[in-house]
Amino acid sequence: MTSVTLQIDEILTLLTNGKINIVGRFLWGSNYTFLVEVKSTKETIAAVYKPSRGERPLWDFPRGTLAAREVAAYITSQALGWDLVPPTVLRQEGPAGPGSMQLFVDADVEHHYFTFSDEEKQRLRPVALFDVLVNNADRKGGHVLMSPDGHIWSIDHGICFHQEDKLRTVIWDFAYEFIPDDLIADTRAFYRLLLDDEELQHKYIDLLSVEEFQTLILRTERVLEGRCFPEPFIDRPYPWPMV
Repeated sequence: MTSVTLQIDEILTLLTNGKINIVGRFLWGSNYTFLVEVKSTKETIAAVYKPSRGERPLWDFPRGTLAAREVAAYITSQALGWDLVPPTVLRQEGPAGPGSMQLFVDADVEHHYFTFSDEEKQRLRPVALFDVLVNNADRKGGHVLMSPDGHIWSIDHGICFHQEDKLRTVIWDFAYEFIPDDLIADTRAFYRLLLDDEELQHKYIDLLSVEEFQTLILRTERVLEGRCFPEPFIDRPYPWPMV
């Protein structure tokens, strides 16, 4: 892989336009997911490719939309300024057709939420709030990872942004707590972008339904009004499996 540290825009361009070579398939998970190399004439990076045709149909999410939701989660992470989701794009072509392409992050897959120390778990408030905003229906413990430099990454966001409340997560550590002021400030700035930034609005509408985008705005309003991490409010608040 490349030994050069690339800028975000360079990574996004490479993910969007680079030549794809499949290295292998991840065997866990219900959808087809591939480890790939993405190459330009100068650079090569590792990425995770999730073709839309490999998505297992779900009764409550429109078929073939999970890849777009992965990209919408990345856009949300960037708009909030939290850098939680690795760079992710929607490829219109690929070895198995259109799908999401996400930068592969170097992390120990055995070091996740269920093996984090108490101190490390205290750093997860942005992840917990992010999941509220995107309405994450599948925050497993193994979907929160830490790179060698200590950066926390959240992955696997294909089941997000439904207009009905579907928050299922293992991270209920902060239920009923007041959301820290800095996270509220970031959320308020994000809310203004949702209302006023036409470029951002178009990005969401290209990936989600109008109703799902409008509900994202309403969820953000609800967070700003309540200023607390929610309690479990659905019958099944945990994903399955939990890791």
